[in-house]
Amino acid sequence: MSQKTELKIISSKDVEVREIKWLWPPFIPRGKVTILQGDPGEGKSTFMLTLAAYLTRGEPLPYTDYDKPPEPVTVLYQSTEDDYDDTIVPRFIKAGGIRDRLAFIDESESPLTFEDGRILDAIKQTGAKLLVLDPLASYIGNCSLNASNEVRPKFNALISAARETDCSIVVVNHMNKMPGVKALYRTPGSIDVAGAVRSILLLARDPEEEDKRYLVQTKMNLASKGDTLEFRINDNGIEFTGVSEKTADEILRNQDFIADIGRPDTRLQEAKAVIEEMLAAGTAVPAEDCEAILAKNGIRRSTAQSAKRELGIESIRMQNQWYWKLPEAPEGM
Repeated sequence: MSQKTELKIISSKDVEVREIKWLWPPFIPRGKVTILQGDPGEGKSTFMLTLAAYLTRGEPLPYTDYDKPPEPVTVLYQSTEDDYDDTIVPRFIKAGGIRDRLAFIDESESPLTFEDGRILDAIKQTGAKLLVLDPLASYIGNCSLNASNEVRPKFNALISAARETDCSIVVVNHMNKMPGVKALYRTPGSIDVAGAVRSILLLARDPEEEDKRYLVQTKMNLASKGDTLEFRINDNGIEFTGVSEKTADEILRNQDFIADIGRPDTRLQEAKAVIEEMLAAGTAVPAEDCEAILAKNGIRRSTAQSAKRELGIESIRMQNQWYWKLPEAPEGM
């Protein structure tokens, strides 16, 4: 029989009320966990290293008002995707960062995870006000991202470290391959991944201008969402160029639209190949199962329907359920 935990009641009058503090209002709160996500190659690490350079110089972050100039801070930066010597430090230097204030936790003997006590120790030892973990999949540890009961305990350890040290922790993340859904649901894995953090930032490319990017806040629990920021990537990092009225959903819809225009035959052929493989046994397959597999492969419903028509797929109703089936081959074939 498990030991019974003693009941303790905390009165609200005993709670010391405090204001939310910000590293970059309203995008990155202090003492909380934030996710920055986007497709591979969109410039997420360049973006974070440019922010790190601002912070280590003690320079106000873009589009913020300060009562007094901020103090220079230390940044901890962990990455399994880029090497420190030939990518991270050179990019940081080009962005104008102060090298004495950028540090790394040594992972040469043991990989770091959200629950690793070295995170808390390193933040306390260095006094860091920003910790970057890039990417989420490398640092969350042994965990199924689709299992909420596994995701939450991992994030809770990170949330606790952020709260105790008042350090902002930014986890860099790739988006899932689900075009056509709301931006918030492009976060991979269980919805608890998005639910665990206080702010989610989306970095996305303009589909018509190669070097133009948008930073959009898709989630913010502590204040009103920030404006959509425009910036461009150049040799020295990034250059902020203004504010946009575009929303995350609009930007992603435009990306998907341009992508579909650029490769309509490819997507249609892919859809046809998936359908033929699903139905290759010649037996009828539940329509909802077929649609789920197509969606998982990133194939839009409209493309799936076009492929279905071209293949002559039959829709059959049996016992109040719809099925898909390959057409019968003509006699003599």
